[in-house]
Amino acid sequence: MFLIILSSILIISTLIGLGKIMENNIGSICDGISGNILTGILGLSLIWMIISFFASLNIYVEIITIMIGTFYFFKKKVYKETYAIFKKNTFSIISICLIVLFSGSYYPFILDHFGYYVPTIKWLTEYGIIKGISNLDLTLGQMSVWHIFQSGFSNFSDPFLRMNVILLIIYVIYIYEKESWIQLCFIPVLLLFSQSPTPDLPVILFSLIILHEIFIDNRRTYLLFAFSVFVFAIKPTMIWLPIVSFGYSLFIIRSNGKSFILGVVIICLFFFKNIWTFGYPIFPISIGNLGIPWKPNPEILTTSSQFAILKTFDMQYTYQEIQTFSGQDYIKNWLFLPGIKSVINITFIISLFLFILYSFIKKKKIITLICASLLIKSILILFFSAQYRFFIDVFFIIFFIVFNDLLNKKRSLLICYSLSIFFILFLTFPKLTQQLLPSFMLSNFMGKFEKKQIIKPSTYEYNKFDSFKIGNLTFNISNNYSYNFDTPLPSISPSYVIEDVKAGIFPQLIDEKNIKKGIIWKHLDAAEKKEAQKVIYFIEKTYQ
Repeated sequence: MFLIILSSILIISTLIGLGKIMENNIGSICDGISGNILTGILGLSLIWMIISFFASLNIYVEIITIMIGTFYFFKKKVYKETYAIFKKNTFSIISICLIVLFSGSYYPFILDHFGYYVPTIKWLTEYGIIKGISNLDLTLGQMSVWHIFQSGFSNFSDPFLRMNVILLIIYVIYIYEKESWIQLCFIPVLLLFSQSPTPDLPVILFSLIILHEIFIDNRRTYLLFAFSVFVFAIKPTMIWLPIVSFGYSLFIIRSNGKSFILGVVIICLFFFKNIWTFGYPIFPISIGNLGIPWKPNPEILTTSSQFAILKTFDMQYTYQEIQTFSGQDYIKNWLFLPGIKSVINITFIISLFLFILYSFIKKKKIITLICASLLIKSILILFFSAQYRFFIDVFFIIFFIVFNDLLNKKRSLLICYSLSIFFILFLTFPKLTQQLLPSFMLSNFMGKFEKKQIIKPSTYEYNKFDSFKIGNLTFNISNNYSYNFDTPLPSISPSYVIEDVKAGIFPQLIDEKNIKKGIIWKHLDAAEKKEAQKVIYFIEKTYQ
């Protein structure tokens, strides 16, 4: 916890300083310290994305960035403005920040932390963005912009990967600076996303900030649209946000075409990054075949899309059973899944329906625009993979719009403190959660509270692996564990090894002397098949 405080001071100061530099060139998303920080995050993420195509985001990149940012922080004397915000609301700001810091010090428990977030950040810090990396491990093809941003600070400023804790503190600064009190109500729920570098937290948080700026008639549409596209680049399920910003700029503010230039540049960078890592413009959808030689094997993509459908139904049915569902069966079985997911799915549909009625009653352009955008997003999610984690942001948005004028500072603080106690207990006593809510599977992966959290956040170590070679690729596999968060690179998840061998293929280096040249897949020859079977035997043996 203490070490996260030090990280927060260093990184926030750096972002404010960088934001001041950006402000002189492209302006600021909004007024105040929080506007500088948000602009700094946007600018730095794009700069690091470009750098990572050519070099790794190593400690030297981090040191140079911090030196520049902190220099401008003190040169422009921005610390005076920062101090003024804390001085005005000392007790409530510090108490909420301490809640955030304490919650973020627990063990990570989101499974993607181990199989996707940490391996992605390791690749970025050691190698940068690798061409065709999805051939090694399909999930790595995502390379979220948020992980690019986190990677640049992960060498020594944030070695425990608690950037989401820092982002929540930035969110608190924004709330108090803008006096958007309703947003205090969201902090307790967002505490569950603070232990891991998940992109879910920033996209929810940034979307709420953008909506607030739109509701207070922020006319800096050039940056609002660009930041909305940036959020989409973090997680494409946020497609509704650029639609809202575009509609707000074009139909309400009536901005000219120049307002969309930076946003278009960001979306082009996003598409290029995906094509470079995955072979297609949007991960994990194989739409827009450009004939890229390093795109994944079609059989692997088919398996992935089938697995997404299985996840839609919480693995309760086989793929063959789902294929036989009628339209009515599809809806019924999704709505009435066992456990908490059924509650979430039903609440989602009811909330969406009530919000449609609300928009008809209010008859305001911006609310109608938001409602239409959320419907577009929801239809796309339901069509591709209706997992609750893909539409959880909808609950926050609807609550924000409906109750924005009803909750003052006092009520919002009461809700914030009350719910924070509940969620801290939730994190502290995972066994109780398992008993009361057995269908919430993530509670099985929560670690208990430890005194050492007061100094540094709890992290896992495993570092048990074996090395193999097939063709020209030498790789590592975690020993008796499904994920590679603590396995030296290049590493492959056991499940992807099995899928590749089943498809008769395996990843290979384009240049066996230089992994940065990229990775492709090739069909296994007879000798390689024998080596592959040895690897499969090892996996099966260690998992017995």
